[in-house]
Amino acid sequence: MAIKIGCFALINPFETLDKQVDQIKEWGFEYADITDNADGACLGSHFGFSAVASLDANAFDLKRLFESRGITITSVCAHATLLDPAAPWRYGTSQIVKAIRMASAIGVEHVITTEGNAYTKFGQQLSDAEAIFSIKEKLFEPLQMAQDYGVKLLIEPHGKYTDSVMHMERIIDECNSEALGVNLDTGNLWLGGGDSIEMITKLGNKIEHVHWKDLPADYIDQRGKVFGCGMALIPLGTGVIGIDKIYQELVKSGFDGYSTLEIAGEEAVKESFEYLKNQESILEVST
Repeated sequence: MAIKIGCFALINPFETLDKQVDQIKEWGFEYADITDNADGACLGSHFGFSAVASLDANAFDLKRLFESRGITITSVCAHATLLDPAAPWRYGTSQIVKAIRMASAIGVEHVITTEGNAYTKFGQQLSDAEAIFSIKEKLFEPLQMAQDYGVKLLIEPHGKYTDSVMHMERIIDECNSEALGVNLDTGNLWLGGGDSIEMITKLGNKIEHVHWKDLPADYIDQRGKVFGCGMALIPLGTGVIGIDKIYQELVKSGFDGYSTLEIAGEEAVKESFEYLKNQESILEVST
């Protein structure tokens, strides 16, 4: 069974979510995620220049929006700040909980989160043990809820700790929850100094969703110094990450779930879509 290829639902600036989904459908995709979201109301969404979905909205309105375009929602993104102190203005435990409720209500299996960068002195001065405890503490209630609500919470490489296979293994062990899995992000992991092949080899049974990015050689000097990048600007297969080998290793590990392209620009998205479909064809011929 082939890996299912979808698209990041935040591809055109200053356009509402329905317009984003219309474009995704026009490009031939059948899958997409709920990418940007927040509590309460968003002025930009109401006045037509933002794709932010409200975590407090009727989740079935979102489901109907995607389904009316023939698009299946693959995940609800809930990328959080898990190293800095909890505060009402920081996306964290409270928002992850709401994302889990939303996903469960409309039959979406996965909510994706991460630890993010530390922006406060408090977060920046944590020892490794303290940082992992902070992640564990902030995910404790969401993981309890995820298990009760029938949702998997996936942690994504997007920070100092999740970009390390060693630390990712420790986070998973410390959290000790059947509701916790991994969303592999090929671009973030490489940029942070990690290796997708190693993560698949060691944590392949935990990987349940994938974000695809490739990065150009310009980023080599930043590797291990920058943690996480929102969107790639080049097509898959034209950068330095080795997407073909990652795809092959994922298939070898038995992964056949949802994935989404985190790529900006129409031509780059279309070329990447064809590139991944071609990888499947190559594997079919070789087997």
